[in-house]
Amino acid sequence: MPNKWLFISGTDTDIGKTAIATGLLWLANNAGLRTAAVKPIAAGCEDSGAGLHNDDALQLQAIASHKLPYQQVNPVALEAAIAPHIAAQEQGKTLSASRLVGYCRGVALLPVDMVLIEGAGGWRVPINNRETLADVARELSCAVIMVVGMRLGCLNHALLTAEAIRRDGLNIAGWVANVVDADMPRLDENIATLQHLIIEPCLGVVPRLTNLTPEQVGGYLSLPVEFESQS
Repeated sequence: MPNKWLFISGTDTDIGKTAIATGLLWLANNAGLRTAAVKPIAAGCEDSGAGLHNDDALQLQAIASHKLPYQQVNPVALEAAIAPHIAAQEQGKTLSASRLVGYCRGVALLPVDMVLIEGAGGWRVPINNRETLADVARELSCAVIMVVGMRLGCLNHALLTAEAIRRDGLNIAGWVANVVDADMPRLDENIATLQHLIIEPCLGVVPRLTNLTPEQVGGYLSLPVEFESQS
C-alpha cells in the first residue's frame, strides 16, 4: 500500500505551513485523492464556546475532503501561543510521541489516500524533556514537505532543517519557498541558492499573497511525485 503520510514541517514558526498545507490539500483533492488532515498539537487556541479551537486546524478541517470532527483534527489544543511542551505543562497535560502517533494512526484507518500532518514550529520543537515532534514523523515514516520561510536567515535554517530530516532517516518529498518578507534583499538569488544546495525537488515558490485561499496557493505548487502517482 502506498505511504499515506505527508508531514508538513517548517524552518521556523510563522512561515506559512498552514497556507502551504491547505494549498497541497486543494491540489490533492482536485487530483482525485481522498484527503484527511491532522494538526496533532496546536498552541494558540481560543475558546469557541465548544472548547479550544485553533485557526490553523480549522483551515485544515475545512479543506480536507474527508470531514473529521475538530477533536480528531486537533486532539491536543493548547491555549497559550508558546512552545507546546511549556503550554501543555501550564495546562497540566503530558505530551508524548506515542500518544500523538496513536491519534494519527486512527485517522489513517479511514478510507483516504493522504493523511496530511501539520507540525508545530520547526522540525525539532520539543513535546517533552526527551522527545520532539520529529519523533512522530519518524514513527510514522512520513514523507516530509519542508516549508522555507523566505526572509533573512532562511538559508541557514533551511539547510540545517533539511540535514536534520535526512539524519532522522526520512524522505524529503520536496520543499517550498514561501515568501514571508516581500522586501527580502536578493530574494531571487536566495531562492536560486536553495535550489542549488537542496538536492530534493522544489515544489513551488509562493509569493507574498494578500488573499490566502487554498486555490490561490495551490496554483503555485506541485504535488510530491509519491502522491501524483496515486491520483
